[in-house]
Order: sequence, then C-alpha cells, then structure tokens
Amino acid sequence: MNWLDKLEKKFGHLAIKGIITYIIGLNAFIYLLQWMDPGIIGKLTLVPSRVIAGEVWRLITYIFIPPQVSPLWIFFALYVAYMIGNSLEHEWGSFKFNVYYFFGMIGTTIAVFIIGGGATATYLNLSLFLAFAHIFPNHQFLLFFVLPVKVKYLGWLNWIYIGFNILVLPLEYKLIPLITVINFFIFFGKDLFRRAKINRAVHYNRRRFQAHVPKDFTLHKCTVCGITEKDDPKMDFRYCMDCEGEHEYCMEHLKTHEHIRKGVNENGQEKASD
Repeated sequence: MNWLDKLEKKFGHLAIKGIITYIIGLNAFIYLLQWMDPGIIGKLTLVPSRVIAGEVWRLITYIFIPPQVSPLWIFFALYVAYMIGNSLEHEWGSFKFNVYYFFGMIGTTIAVFIIGGGATATYLNLSLFLAFAHIFPNHQFLLFFVLPVKVKYLGWLNWIYIGFNILVLPLEYKLIPLITVINFFIFFGKDLFRRAKINRAVHYNRRRFQAHVPKDFTLHKCTVCGITEKDDPKMDFRYCMDCEGEHEYCMEHLKTHEHIRKGVNENGQEKASD
C-alpha cells in the first residue's frame, strides 16, 4: 500500500498510539454508567437528525457504546476487542491502524446519514475482527472457554452474517453492513483480487494437465506385484533405499522383496553378461 506509506511519512506523527486502549476503556466506563443512567446509550448513538441539531459529539461517541451483553460476558467481549485491536496495531503500526479505524468510522457515518437512522459501532468492530481473521487466520479462540476454533472460520461466519443482512434488510438499510466494512476492502481488496487470480490460474492449469494425462497414467506402481494406486486407492507406496535405482513397492512387498543390485534383475537372477 504505497499510498499509506506516503501518508505515514507525512502524517505518521499525528497517530494516536494505543487508541484501542482508550476506546475499550471508555466502553467499560459507559457499560458501568448505564446502570446509573439507562438513557446514556441514547445520548451517544449516532443519529443524523440529532447531529444536525447540534449534538455533534455523536459523530464520535457512538464508538464508545459497549456491546449489550450480560455482565458475565462483557469482560470477555471487551478483552477480545482489545486483543484484536492491539494485535492489528502491532502488525501495522499505530498510523495504519488509525487509518483503518477512521475509514470504518467514515463509512459508518456516510451510511447512517444516507438512511437517516441511528447506529452504534457494531459493524465497525466487526471490520476489525475481519482484518484480524485475514491476517491471523490460524489463531485459535476457545469458544465457550472450551472448544478451540481457528479465527478464520469465525471470520467466514461473520461474512455470512454480513451477507445475510444485506439480503434481508430493507433496501435503505443494506448500506450499513456494506459501507461500514469498506475499510476492509480498501486495505485487503488488492490482496483478495490477486489471491483469486492465482487460485483461478492454478485451477485452470490443473484442469489442462488432467486433460492431457493418459487414462492409464499412474503415479505409483509396485515393482513386485504391479499394483497401482488405481487398483487400491488406500495403498501406500515407498521407495526402497537398499535397491539400486528407483524401485517402488507396495506396503505388502516393501519389506519382503529381494533387493535389486547391479548385475541382478528384478527377479533376483543374475543378468547375462555381454
């Protein structure tokens, strides 16, 4: 991302280091505060009509609205969000992470102002998870603190969730899940396109290779009995290190065959000299 590198050289000093720490800290504070003032969430939500009326703080404060989960799960939810944000900042650096997050905020604001409704940071936080799943696909979470699940599978579930909402939501509300993850495509779109192009080329080359392979072509054949992988797909084949040349055997004859030496044929008989 050359354009990001250029921006970082000019404006990198403006990056807010550890921004996710402040966001998660305020999420926890608001979660506790709503027990004393249940209406606090309504005062922070991004609502275009209220912003136009002068409540401009809503353009920022909606990112501090915590997940509406039980007290038992809030610590886990905020910890995961902190871990994801911290990992992305460590991977990219503070400036690029700031840009990714702010792009998500801009996308959310645009979508909400188009539809005229209200919104929290649900999809914005989801875009962080998608970035994390793309960069660290094999990282494991303990689902329900017991079941280990690779994050890439959870990422696919989130994409299904986004796609489902785009399909079933009313037309004007389809923009929210679509635009608020635009930051993901800005950062990873080129990589996704290149990967899809490579996969398509590999698939095409494999089909072209298979089209030119003779029907009786085999990769493995036992030197003793002549069995191939087509005769027994479950059979394993090994080369014998004690035989002269390259001779492959099925598992039945790997340890029972007579070794082939120079001047001796495959049947163990001496070759006739010239």
